[in-house]
Amino acid sequence: MDKGTIIQNLVLSDIPSGAISRYWLDVVEDGMGVAIRVPLIVARGTEDGKVVGFTAAVHGNELNGIPVIQRLFKEIDPMSLKGTLIGVPILNVPSFLSKKRRFLDGVDLNHIMPGKEDGTVSQVYAWRIVNKLIKHFDYLVDLHTASNGRINSYYIRADMSDLAVRKMALLQNAQIIVHNPPSDGTLRGTADELKIPAITLEVGNPNLFQKGMIRDGLTGIHNLLGHLQMTDSEVEEISDETVICKKSYWIYSDIGGLLNVHPNVTDIVEVGDVIATVRNIFGDIIKEYTAPESGIVIGKSVSPVNQTGGRILHLGLLK
Repeated sequence: MDKGTIIQNLVLSDIPSGAISRYWLDVVEDGMGVAIRVPLIVARGTEDGKVVGFTAAVHGNELNGIPVIQRLFKEIDPMSLKGTLIGVPILNVPSFLSKKRRFLDGVDLNHIMPGKEDGTVSQVYAWRIVNKLIKHFDYLVDLHTASNGRINSYYIRADMSDLAVRKMALLQNAQIIVHNPPSDGTLRGTADELKIPAITLEVGNPNLFQKGMIRDGLTGIHNLLGHLQMTDSEVEEISDETVICKKSYWIYSDIGGLLNVHPNVTDIVEVGDVIATVRNIFGDIIKEYTAPESGIVIGKSVSPVNQTGGRILHLGLLK
């Protein structure tokens, strides 16, 4: 069993062609001076071509993307591959090991990209990830899930004004696509600033593996590789059932209590529909929330314990 080679930097020309290789990329050191290493799976084809990167677990509790990447490399034949695939099954290693969303210093790693060379603990980690790894990519697919206490549909965040990104998004045949300008401190936004077409796949719920979501994510990725002519995968016809949203936002509570969100993900709600009920600890209804606009439910809170300012529902406004 190949346990992987430790490397200081990723040099694509050093990677064997016609093979799948495993590496541990040194990123930073912990408080004992021991290297924190990011696992990489690299498939380099027999012909040169595009470099497509796949990242998962930017947040340490978002796990569905890990088996998507693992299964992808089990299914790829490097002898017939044109170009290079780079899989990063766990990008945020410290948070994954602690089973937490945020980085060691309490910062959301996906809000501070591209980081700083001489910044804080999280900023340096982000900067080195971008400069040691992301800059090698020609395309990026960043896999996420919902956060604790919430559930998601299978949806895409993408800058739909960019034709290459738009095509990447549509090829996923997701339930929902949200147009989302990329300059927002995310990994996807940083890729865009580097002229790397990138999309975010929101693949289900946190802290678990969901077979259906994993299968859907994998199908969309094979579509993309077939479209880029990197593999001979048959590209599935783009679904006309994908709902495209011009924007989206979260609806928040202004009181605390026991929350029950009524619609399911992907449900259409009309303006004025009751979307949530809050009860006090004695079981009395103290407030009902209604949809401020018509739209589709992208994600929602499933935790009954809701403080003032808690999230209720992620509403997408149809294009």
